[in-house]
Amino acid sequence: MNFAIVGCGFIAKKHAVAIQKVDDAELVAVSDKISEAMVPYVKNYGVKAYEDLDEMLRRDDIDVVSLCTPTGLHAPLAIKIANAKKHIILEKPIAMNLEDTDKIIEACNRNKVKLSIVHPNRFRPVVKKLKKILKQNQLGKISHANAIVNWNRNQEYYDQSSWRGTKAFDGGALMNQAIHNLDLLLWFMGDVEQVFSMEATRIRNIEAEDVSTGVLRFKSGALGLVEASTTTYRQNFEESITIFGEKSTVKIGGKNAIYFEHLEIEGMRDEEINQIKKRIDLDPYGIPGHQCIIDDMVKAVKEDREPAISGLEGRKSLELVLSFYESAKHNQPIQLTKGVEHANN
Repeated sequence: MNFAIVGCGFIAKKHAVAIQKVDDAELVAVSDKISEAMVPYVKNYGVKAYEDLDEMLRRDDIDVVSLCTPTGLHAPLAIKIANAKKHIILEKPIAMNLEDTDKIIEACNRNKVKLSIVHPNRFRPVVKKLKKILKQNQLGKISHANAIVNWNRNQEYYDQSSWRGTKAFDGGALMNQAIHNLDLLLWFMGDVEQVFSMEATRIRNIEAEDVSTGVLRFKSGALGLVEASTTTYRQNFEESITIFGEKSTVKIGGKNAIYFEHLEIEGMRDEEINQIKKRIDLDPYGIPGHQCIIDDMVKAVKEDREPAISGLEGRKSLELVLSFYESAKHNQPIQLTKGVEHANN
């Protein structure tokens, strides 16, 4: 299955490496308005480079396109790719607003092409294990859960490109960094019905927020807490999700949420807990998430099924971020019920 990449910035490198590692996947083309950005891909992978995206999309032999441009450009480009009858792997977040998101999903449905959103953390061994534990209802009734991302993105990071940290093309700590954690929180806990949030731009010279905090209520009745920032001193400090149940306390954490920092479940012996932790510690990253997403797309096309992380899944995490933004803007709680129901239709 032949792949192309649109947007040859930093994240495109992960897509190229992942495509190379997946059976039945081959990178054959790249497109970028900056010709110099495509040179490494031509040199390292022997692909054809296109400054003109339309010219590339006219190729009949391209099956899947990885879209790796700034988020603000996702909608027009994704719709163009879908209209060219190419399946799409779309970097997170799916778009900057729900209107564009729905246009992307509608274009993919109309053209009968697959859409996969890049939330690679779902494929980490510790995440898959916690999901399995939740499916088996080993935690009992959940009272609350916390999602925390306190990372460092210094001013040099934002100054590398003029679109970084802007509200139109990128977003801040919540949209760009913490959205992966929010995706996991929704995957673990289910849909959200209400949020209340505050945000600020305290240290970084950017348009969007560099720190955000919020509380939420899930449809299940459980409560949640979200904290996100890019202001921690010198280096990433913490990425974690903690779930508190009537029979359990579980925390996956570290700087990148790849370990069980705490695992205590009623009826589970210490020996079993230690074995679970040891297996995770031996290979905390597992198969790279981008590789899993590329492989899943190949299989989804062959099996004619939805990709593991569909457009509607990507819509849910974006809707949650936007609800936090709306709450902070108006300093009041925001209901998500209507939006969530719309996303499920």
